[in-house]
Amino acid sequence: MTEPIWQSPPAPINEILNALAPPTVLLSPNQKYFVELEQPLMSDITEMAEPEISLAGFLLNPKTNAPARYNKYHSLKIRDINSNTIISVNLLNSGEKDCKISYLKWSPNGEQLAFTLTQTNGLELWIVELATGVSKRLTEPILNAAYGIPHRWLTNDTLICKFIPEKRGEPPVKSSIPTGPIIEENLGRKTPSRTYTNLLETTHDEALFEYYLSSSLEKVTLDGQRTPLIPPCLIDEARPSPDGNYILLMTLHRPFSYQLPASYFPKRTQVLDANGKIIRELEDLPLADNLSIKFDAVRTGKRRVFWRCDRPSTIYWVEALDEGNPSNQVAKRDTFFQMDAPFSAEPLMLWQSEYRFQHVAWAREDVALVWEKWFDSRRQRIWLLNPKNPEITPKLLCDRSTEDKYNEFGAPMTVLGQYGRDVIRLTPEGDGIYLNHRGASPQGVYPFLDKFNLETQEKQRLWQCQDPYFEGVVDILDDQAEVFLTRRQSQAEPPNYFLKTDNTLTPRPLTDYQDPVPQLAGIQKELIQYQRADGVGLSATLYLPPGYDVKRDGALPMLFWVYPEEFKDREFAGQVTTATNTFSRPLRDSVLFLLTQGYAVLSGPSIPIVGEGEAEPNDSYVEQLIAGTQAAVDYVVGLGIADRDRIGIGGHSYGAFTTVNLLAHTDLFKVGIARSGAYNRTLTPFGFQGEQRNYWEAIDTYNNMSPFTHLAKVKAPLLLIHGEKDSNPGTYPLQTERLYEALKGLGATVRWVVLPYEDHGYRSREAVGHVLWEMVNWCDRYLK
Repeated sequence: MTEPIWQSPPAPINEILNALAPPTVLLSPNQKYFVELEQPLMSDITEMAEPEISLAGFLLNPKTNAPARYNKYHSLKIRDINSNTIISVNLLNSGEKDCKISYLKWSPNGEQLAFTLTQTNGLELWIVELATGVSKRLTEPILNAAYGIPHRWLTNDTLICKFIPEKRGEPPVKSSIPTGPIIEENLGRKTPSRTYTNLLETTHDEALFEYYLSSSLEKVTLDGQRTPLIPPCLIDEARPSPDGNYILLMTLHRPFSYQLPASYFPKRTQVLDANGKIIRELEDLPLADNLSIKFDAVRTGKRRVFWRCDRPSTIYWVEALDEGNPSNQVAKRDTFFQMDAPFSAEPLMLWQSEYRFQHVAWAREDVALVWEKWFDSRRQRIWLLNPKNPEITPKLLCDRSTEDKYNEFGAPMTVLGQYGRDVIRLTPEGDGIYLNHRGASPQGVYPFLDKFNLETQEKQRLWQCQDPYFEGVVDILDDQAEVFLTRRQSQAEPPNYFLKTDNTLTPRPLTDYQDPVPQLAGIQKELIQYQRADGVGLSATLYLPPGYDVKRDGALPMLFWVYPEEFKDREFAGQVTTATNTFSRPLRDSVLFLLTQGYAVLSGPSIPIVGEGEAEPNDSYVEQLIAGTQAAVDYVVGLGIADRDRIGIGGHSYGAFTTVNLLAHTDLFKVGIARSGAYNRTLTPFGFQGEQRNYWEAIDTYNNMSPFTHLAKVKAPLLLIHGEKDSNPGTYPLQTERLYEALKGLGATVRWVVLPYEDHGYRSREAVGHVLWEMVNWCDRYLK
């Protein structure tokens, strides 16, 4: 057998893969500057092959003491919004032809940007002055980014940084002679956990964890002067107070776990002054190895500890009233506290929630919004609080199902507050806020901006995008919401940024990004709507090749690309949530590349799995899966664009699980493509996707949902693809390996492709090209 080699997809796919993506755009907090960052869409396989160490749920590059795989930008440009001029940036002495920029952090006043440059031996700290573009290196490559954020601004002229300890020496060496067996035990405690990867396994792994994650914390001024604050320890996060006088320090400590990632390890939270002196210990949470697997389960003790962004140095946190267990029946779930500097008094209770506390947004002393939600009922509520006088009864602003996308509350717009943190932007009268909406509706998705009165709860529509555009507000630039920034696109125009003012009909373009793939300018995209047999409304996005005409060309071979979703209310299952006015170009391993080869694609057909009342959605998963898919097949066949003998099915992750189920339970599809999926639910016995019950509470559901149980019925050719280092919970490569072995033993037509070094999503240019070659080749062989 010849050794397999990387294959390249056919034209024009291979050429399109080399196209540059539009920049990522960041808006400075003071709303004066754009920062444009260019990022390669894919990595080179040599970068993927760099050494990695798996530690407590993540992968580490031991050469750089940073995550093995994280976003890195290779260029940085500054644009002045008012003049729309480019301010050039020279990264002096970076030592890199293409810089590797990461961990960007704005200074409190928004005039400077701190970031890291990755060198071969570590991460350097740099800053750039936005007004001039002058950049400067502050440290050698000694930042420790192994876990958490390596640097944050303390004040406008000082940062706090996590550094690799100067005297840490060489990493621990694993002995070739074991000192004894590996032993774990559990003495009658319930310690369920979902299925995680890259966990600690041995005492040597524990030693490596402490070696690489131990950091010293130091202050660094803009002239490069360093001041030590605390000796090396396992720093999770170090967050300065808004006024720069205190630091909220979270550290990890033993005992570690071999079943859980680092986020569940024991965590100590302390308040330090700006010189590193301990002012108060707030909490020391134990190892969280006994949490319920229900989605609203939380740790007991102080959690979600942060600084109030509208005050100089006030801490807030939440504590569970139900022992963190959603199954406990209590009147209130969480208590919301705050504590002011100097942190010697008793905490002040601000509120108690009936559902699980979600998050808070601060506006001023007497105005804050808090969100609470409950997964079982899919309910969310939003309250107006008066933090200055907690005795005032909170006002309910919103009570809705999280599944109801048509009636979302919207996202409050923010502005840079007096302490350099974002706060809710209030109207000039002080009694209202501005809400940014995605704008899902029965007619389609049309983003809009509302003015919302907090007293009367009346809404005033200020602006809404119109056909043929999909356009959303990025930020408001004045208190009256008369000047704002938008990001606009259409099916024919790529996304660009515009400045809108109330007194001008024509917005001013700020960018002019061109179509990176003009070869696909003629893609046809349409939202189609149809019904399931039981009357549930469904929808999908239909893509057709450039120049296709149904009367002239007839039916096409078609691939469905699927991913089901659970619902508790059938009314919301059929809502239209896909925007059709977006600019569609395939990126990386997108199924849309098949459009270049004469295929039609049905993307994201609604496959709602509904369980109303006491019923759980997954108890009738297979029946609803078949009903939703049958409706989609009947509809596209009825349009004349597809015929029943040339329809395939594919999906990624939970979509792959769905693909194999549909091949096992129906004869609707002639070919299948399953990428990075999980197929045997007995291997994920403590919950998966939207399922909260464990295997022994729902044995029949787990077994019936597992396509592995029904493999003898799979007759269509099936292509299986999986990343060798998939770290996604539950979808470890063993799932695909065992599926392939079973299908092979049953005599099925099946192909199994393992991608070296790849994770749950595929990143290297070589792997992405090969995946597309496999997909096109498989469809050409068995579908076309």
